[in-house]
Amino acid sequence: MRSIKKERLSEKVLDAIKQIIIEDKFEPGSKFYSENKLTQMLEVSRSSIREAIRILEVTGYVEVHQGKGIFIKDKSEEESTIKQWVVDNTELLKEHFEVRILIEPQAAMKAAEKANPQSINKLKQCYDKFCIDFENGDTSLAIKDDSQFHQLIAEMTSNRTLSILMKTMSQTLNEGWIASLNTPGRLDQTIFEHKEILSAIENNDPKQAKAAMKNHLNNALNSIQKYSKEF
Repeated sequence: MRSIKKERLSEKVLDAIKQIIIEDKFEPGSKFYSENKLTQMLEVSRSSIREAIRILEVTGYVEVHQGKGIFIKDKSEEESTIKQWVVDNTELLKEHFEVRILIEPQAAMKAAEKANPQSINKLKQCYDKFCIDFENGDTSLAIKDDSQFHQLIAEMTSNRTLSILMKTMSQTLNEGWIASLNTPGRLDQTIFEHKEILSAIENNDPKQAKAAMKNHLNNALNSIQKYSKEF
C-alpha cells in the first residue's frame, strides 16, 4: 500500500511519485501510469497528482503528451528541459513574480514589526536548513526550504488571509520557485538575499525588511528573464 492520505500532501506526493518511477523500474521513453491510476495508488486528489506531474514536467522527469499520456524522460536532459520550460513560460513567471512583489515586501515589513524570539528562531532554522541543503547540492530540498522561508514570513504577520494566500501560491504556483532556483547562480544569491531579509526582521527594521524582500524578488525575476533570453 502506497497510500499517503495521512501525510502532508504538499511535501509527500511529489516524492512518492518519484519513488514509484524508481521502484517500478520505469525507463526513459516508457509510458507512465495515468493520473487516475496514480490517484488510486496514492489515495489523494486528482489536483494533487496534477500539481506533482506539472512539477515533474518542469524539472525534466516526465513529459506529458495530450491524449497520449505521461512519459518518462531521460534525466540527463533535465537542464535543457528546465531552460526550455522557462523560455516557453516567461510571461507566466513574470506574472507570478509581479504578484509576489506587490504582496511580499509589505508582508516582510509587517513581519519585522511583529517578530518575536520564537518566530525569529523558526525563520533562522529554516534559513540554516536552506544553507545545508544548498551545500549538499540538493536543489529539490532547497526549493522547499525557500518556499517555507517565505511562508514563515507570511505567518509572522499574524494575518490569516495573507498566510493562506502564500500557502496557496507556494503549493499551486510553485513553478516560480522551481524556475528561479534552477537558473545559474540564483541559489547562491538567494542565500545572501534571505540573510538580508532575516537580519532586517530580526532587528525589527520594517523599512529594511521591505526593501530586502523587494530586492530579492526583483533579482529572481531578472534572473529568469536573463536566463530565457540566453537560450
